Amino acid sequence: MKFKIDNFVLAIIAVVIIAYFFPQPGSEQSKIPLDAISSIGVSLIFFFYGLKLSPEKIKSGLKNWKLHVLIQASTYLLFPAIVILVYPFLKEAHFSIWLAFLFLAALPSTVSSSVVMVSIAKGNIPAAIFNASISGLIGIAITPLWVGLFLEQAAADFDLGHIYLKLLTEILLPVVLGLALQRFGHTYTVRYNKYLTLFDKTIVLLIVYKSFAESFEKHIFSSVDVLDLLLMALAVVLLFYGIYGIIGLIARRLGFNREDTITARFCGTKKSLVHGTVFSKVLFPASMPAGLILLPLMLFHAIQIFIISIIAAKLAKEKEI
Repeated sequence: MKFKIDNFVLAIIAVVIIAYFFPQPGSEQSKIPLDAISSIGVSLIFFFYGLKLSPEKIKSGLKNWKLHVLIQASTYLLFPAIVILVYPFLKEAHFSIWLAFLFLAALPSTVSSSVVMVSIAKGNIPAAIFNASISGLIGIAITPLWVGLFLEQAAADFDLGHIYLKLLTEILLPVVLGLALQRFGHTYTVRYNKYLTLFDKTIVLLIVYKSFAESFEKHIFSSVDVLDLLLMALAVVLLFYGIYGIIGLIARRLGFNREDTITARFCGTKKSLVHGTVFSKVLFPASMPAGLILLPLMLFHAIQIFIISIIAAKLAKEKEI
């Protein structure tokens, strides 16, 4: 079975390498206003997200409520619950790494790759579109709450009220504006979806570059060696398979058919790198190392795509037999 490495994963690796060798443009002393550019970019991402959302599909998707509840509960309750279980063992020596995993666990699902993988595996595509779309809206409210429960205790400059104000102006307001202007712009977002996806990924790469450039300049990763990276990767794999297995068990108990089970497992185990990157810019105070916070998310993104691609191809072959 042939496997092609995701180009976006390769682009992220390339950007991190560039940030390592050329951190100056992304440093705090740089004259290039990367913060302002990325802030405008984030608002545009969510404006186009609002334009692309289909109210008709959201309304029709509400019928299969058991499937939707399982996916959203997995995304926002099961993921964080598993990470919180190990909190007592890591809160003293490795709090920053644990917080990065909690941030990963509290993030929304993602639209594009969830739908593509569900389509390859012959799952329930309309349900995948509905859940991936609605997940991003729920995350605007839920993700800061989970992170705020623990970050408030650790960072003196963390202010949940200020965070929600920023989320309101930079993310929620553009989404609402996009929804309000759907009658004028929805058809264009469908027509030029490839270009909008490229724009989203470009802004993510810009934020990743700045985060890692600052982290490399401040030697944040000096305490993270190869063994630590391998352990983080192992933790990511265990987290993925744990969620994947639990969703499968619950889906069987609920009597889901093959298509709904595939959709529940694929959407319920996905975490959005786009949302994670832009949320990290808003949620975490300047005192928190942004590069380290994003590290588990980037590992999870790459590993999850790799594993789900193999599973999707296998399920597609089984369907053809």
